[in-house]
Amino acid sequence: MIELRGLTKRYGEKTAVDHLTFSVRSGIVTGFLGPNGAGKSTTMRLMLGLDGPTSGDVRIDGRRYDQLRDPLNYIGALLEAKAVHGGRSAYNHLLCMAQSNGIPRRRIGEVLDLVGLSAVAGKRPKGFSLGMGQRLGIAAALLGDPRILMFDEPVNGLDPEGIHWIRNLMQHLAREGRTVFVSSHLMSEMSLTAEHLVVIGRGRLLADTSMADFIAANSRTYVRVRTPEPERMRDALSGAGLTPVAAGDGSWQVEGADAARIGELAAGHQLVLHELSPQKASLEEAFMQLTAESVEYHAHEESGADGGKGR
Repeated sequence: MIELRGLTKRYGEKTAVDHLTFSVRSGIVTGFLGPNGAGKSTTMRLMLGLDGPTSGDVRIDGRRYDQLRDPLNYIGALLEAKAVHGGRSAYNHLLCMAQSNGIPRRRIGEVLDLVGLSAVAGKRPKGFSLGMGQRLGIAAALLGDPRILMFDEPVNGLDPEGIHWIRNLMQHLAREGRTVFVSSHLMSEMSLTAEHLVVIGRGRLLADTSMADFIAANSRTYVRVRTPEPERMRDALSGAGLTPVAAGDGSWQVEGADAARIGELAAGHQLVLHELSPQKASLEEAFMQLTAESVEYHAHEESGADGGKGR
């Protein structure tokens, strides 16, 4: 488990992390979200002892990172995949890490095989593609077979097969009872991977909740109803205490009732339905709704007959 208590980091007058308190539990994949500049990378660096907090504390299984003996056996992390010695082979890069943490040499071959890099173990990472570099970084994180894993943008540069692989890997590690903490800007991928979410904005905690509860709390859900007799449908819904809202395509949007209840209501009034579908927001929509006031860097669309060229 990872525990943050009042974690704060200031750089001069700027507060990058502002009294963060949350726990990352074992047995599930926890997603870490926030707009650019929210303080995610700083928070992860503080967790790993790469930066010192201004105040507050981080505990890894009850101890600070600098109190861990052979830390790769406790926690493995992928923060910057390209942070490798360009002159060493992939194998020797991992060998140096293994020797400094008391990890047996046989483990190097195991993780290289796991991430699909056995065939290039003798090559230097400076010639690797972005995706291969990510795989080597993941191998390094897994080297000590740790109980806690942290990944920052793990799918960066991976092809669809690689994305599917790392998603399944993280979920498998969580099912083994490990703590898995992953930061990503790819909302569609995060929605398929994480069960729990921690969301920050401008260094402050905005949400610490399950994926389902996060989407439900930060988005509008309704049932879309389409029928060849829209007026009768409206009257039936209104008679049941519901307030349908007309959509531009002739359908109704109904909040406050599930699809089963509306379907039964239509059947009771002998109404033909052409569509009856629950509509739920995506993780991206819910995230945008929650963090709208926490975005530090705003882009603005250009407009004009000249295609938006600046004057």
